Amino acid sequence: MSPSPLSTLRRSHPRLFVHRWDEVRARVAKNTRLREWRDALRQRAAAILQEPVSRYEIPDGLRLLATSQRVKERAYVLALMYRLEGDPRYVERLWQDVQSAGQFPDWNPRHFLDTAEMTHAFAVAYDWLYDVWSEEQSRFIHNAILQKGLEPGLKCYRGEWGYGGWVKASNNWNQVCNGGLTLGALAIADEAEAVAGEVVTEALRSLPLAMASYAPDGAWVEGPAYWNYATAYTVAMLAGLQSALGSDFGLSRSPGFDRAGLFPIYMTAPSGRVFNFADCGETPMGGHSTPHFFWLAKEFRRPEYAWFGIQHIRPVALHLVWGDVSARSPKQARLPLNVHFRGVEVVALRTAWEDPSAIYVGFKAGLTTAPHSNLDVGSFVMEAIGQRWAIDLGADDYNLPGYFGNLRWTYYRLRAEGHNTLVINPSAEPDQTPGAMTHIVRFSDRAGNAFAVADLTSAYQPAARRVWRGVRLIDDRAVLIQDEVELVEPGTLFWFLHTRADVTLDADGRQAELQQGGTTLRVHLLQPSTARLRVMDAKPLPSSPNPARQADNKGVRKLAIELNVRRPLRLRVLLEPLWTRDFWAQVPEETPLTEW
Repeated sequence: MSPSPLSTLRRSHPRLFVHRWDEVRARVAKNTRLREWRDALRQRAAAILQEPVSRYEIPDGLRLLATSQRVKERAYVLALMYRLEGDPRYVERLWQDVQSAGQFPDWNPRHFLDTAEMTHAFAVAYDWLYDVWSEEQSRFIHNAILQKGLEPGLKCYRGEWGYGGWVKASNNWNQVCNGGLTLGALAIADEAEAVAGEVVTEALRSLPLAMASYAPDGAWVEGPAYWNYATAYTVAMLAGLQSALGSDFGLSRSPGFDRAGLFPIYMTAPSGRVFNFADCGETPMGGHSTPHFFWLAKEFRRPEYAWFGIQHIRPVALHLVWGDVSARSPKQARLPLNVHFRGVEVVALRTAWEDPSAIYVGFKAGLTTAPHSNLDVGSFVMEAIGQRWAIDLGADDYNLPGYFGNLRWTYYRLRAEGHNTLVINPSAEPDQTPGAMTHIVRFSDRAGNAFAVADLTSAYQPAARRVWRGVRLIDDRAVLIQDEVELVEPGTLFWFLHTRADVTLDADGRQAELQQGGTTLRVHLLQPSTARLRVMDAKPLPSSPNPARQADNKGVRKLAIELNVRRPLRLRVLLEPLWTRDFWAQVPEETPLTEW
């Protein structure tokens, strides 16, 4: 019989992330950065004192998640500020939320993220204020963790409920659900050892399925926002195991995890916006906070991770626990400017690290039906002169009918036509092949002329014999998009670029000027000579589905090229930022993608 994972349990509290509060207070007193964050948290705690108590609210008919996350934030902020400053109002106010949420009929296990996040909240409240709660309050919190968190979790692990698909998943649900349950189990392990031991054992068996998704180089197929959500919970679980049990059982050494912090660094453009593929918005880290970057920085001796965390700081309690580490910018760390994340098949090209006017291109291939994926292989975003010229529209409303089901590919923002890529023979059917895996087949980090080439052929079956797309920096001053297409039979090809800029076409349709923020990008259609640019609304083609209630994409236009393809075609478009009024890029020679 294998030993219980709880055999090394630290018997005293606190045991989650912190062992001694006097050490935290001493670090804050000595560190200017931590004191600034503490002051911000003091203001947040004061605001919480005036906010209404959390209630059982499922506004969309599915998710209690906003309530669970609100209680979690309050547990961290109020418990920490009490430990730092001793104001009893913080404990009294937290008890109001804990008492309310503990009396909920359940923590909404049908959407198990909600249950896991609330279990996390109660674990922190129980552990960090263990010696402050009355015996009656402690019993109440303990029973809520056990009955509304761990016992529903065990039903999922045992396969007794239909809510446990996350147990065998490799997406963010795995980390969030296993992480929240593990923290709950560790918090009450000495009072509920049998249940807690089984939860931790099952979580340790499940988490490696998600950890494998970081291999080989730390990228995340669900995009940067879900990287943040998943990784925040991965770190919380691993840090909780380390602090409570003295070991994370080797999980932190999973292949690629030490490089995970590089992914958001490279996915963030000079403007601070991210390459928002896979149901993500442009806001860095999905608007969530970044304490896990400091844990990763210390664990793997990567101060550039801490640097990124500082750039996108919104102070939360764990920043004061983990934030006392050195930071170093990507330029100081001598990170390469360009990268190809293998497996996820995403590329980032840039001309500088610390220049807000630098060119940035995010370009992707990959799997069309990965979690949260869109039909967007071949798509790209592009920035220069401080503006984002080629945009990704991001997610639509998750509550649209069939958004995560059989209607997903009817929504414009999720289809290829809603991205900066190619559409072949448009119809009401999915406009790229669901389940297709595409690859970056050539990549170069050559100074001034970095490039990436993707073989997209499998995403355009059965119409295409060959579809390749290349993206290249030209002397670090312009961007070339080159497509090579050969169809099985004559057909129609569309090329799209979505933008928020004002668009003006020249008389012959061979050039367009995009203007925004007082700057200009020239789009020059190099080849074929018969092609013409035009401007379209960011809405479905006449042959496409057009479901009700989907986003109207107001303020967005798309630059388009439509071609009848009868023979192998090479399509070349040059994107030229006007660095000066009379700037013209050096037009590159025509070269097949196989020779780039």
